[in-house]
Amino acid sequence: MAETLYVASRKGLLTFRHDGGGWHLADTAFLGDPVTTVLPDGRDGTLYAALNLGHFGIKLHRSGDGGQSWEELPAPAFPAAGDGVTAADGPSVSLIWTLAAGGADQPGTLWAGTIPGGLFRSDDRGFSWTLVESLWARPERAEWFGGGYDQPGIHSICVDPRDSDRIAVAVSCGGVWLTGDGGATWRLGGTGLRADYMPPDRSDDRATQDPHRLAQCPTAPDTIWCQHHNGIFRSTDGGDTFTEITTAKPAAFGFAVAVHPADPNTAWFVPGVKDECRVPVDRRLVVSRTNDGGASYEVLKDGLPDEPSFDLVYRHALDIDAEGRRLAMGSTTGNLWIGEAGGSRWTSVSSHLPPINQVIWAG
Repeated sequence: MAETLYVASRKGLLTFRHDGGGWHLADTAFLGDPVTTVLPDGRDGTLYAALNLGHFGIKLHRSGDGGQSWEELPAPAFPAAGDGVTAADGPSVSLIWTLAAGGADQPGTLWAGTIPGGLFRSDDRGFSWTLVESLWARPERAEWFGGGYDQPGIHSICVDPRDSDRIAVAVSCGGVWLTGDGGATWRLGGTGLRADYMPPDRSDDRATQDPHRLAQCPTAPDTIWCQHHNGIFRSTDGGDTFTEITTAKPAAFGFAVAVHPADPNTAWFVPGVKDECRVPVDRRLVVSRTNDGGASYEVLKDGLPDEPSFDLVYRHALDIDAEGRRLAMGSTTGNLWIGEAGGSRWTSVSSHLPPINQVIWAG
């Protein structure tokens, strides 16, 4: 059976397949349009794609046949001010940053994280969306602010596979938020995270942290790895508290993180230089891996460029397959790599793609 990788890029949704004869571009959807995120829903095989069409707004599409045909869905939207919705103040959604499937016991449930920092829920496979007002109404939201974007945004949504009501979300810059009742109430997690960009007396303020990405181990969901603006952190209690990992090399800065699906102690990162440069350390693109919960790291570079590199790997542009054997990585300079044997050997699939926002293996 062919393996499938979806690549959300600035110029469309690209589908790559491996059928024994190598990787090849099998299909392109939304040619020329920026695709911000894609979700292959492993529960029923449905494929979702979000677009940002600038003056024409954000769009959401769904496919039931692996991308051969698409239907447009209503995109998440804030209620208009004055509609009787007390928590909403009528902003516009400028970006659908991430989509996540609900639990196995919630076949129609989807989650969407947006800019500005809204969390939306659909219980009908994307036909309609509701703002999760309980999070939007938190008084701490007044402290949130944008990192790379002008406004804060939700980019990570981790649904506990043991209990669909337990969810962790990450906001840049607004910290890690946790619910145990499906979003009815929220509490601020992230104790132990630190923010060097804040005044010293506020560096541990949990409501202004910039977690670049959260990745949860599916078989040990209490373990959540965080690639933060100021380092790498690990939680073993579902996001309530984090411990900083100080052994990362060649750097602790980056955006992406992937965790092994069956081993919570194994995780991958793409180190870079912060804050102004945003390039690989010493202009050598590498991937770092820990197999022991962060006690030590190894640098993986076999098959990655030897020459100076300027590749930046976004939050969602690193992914591990369901078996934990093969990684995919895409960059802002249009390079796409496959990492075999847990990233020990890398192969270039293409160096001529549009800037890549996300890579994700078929569900």
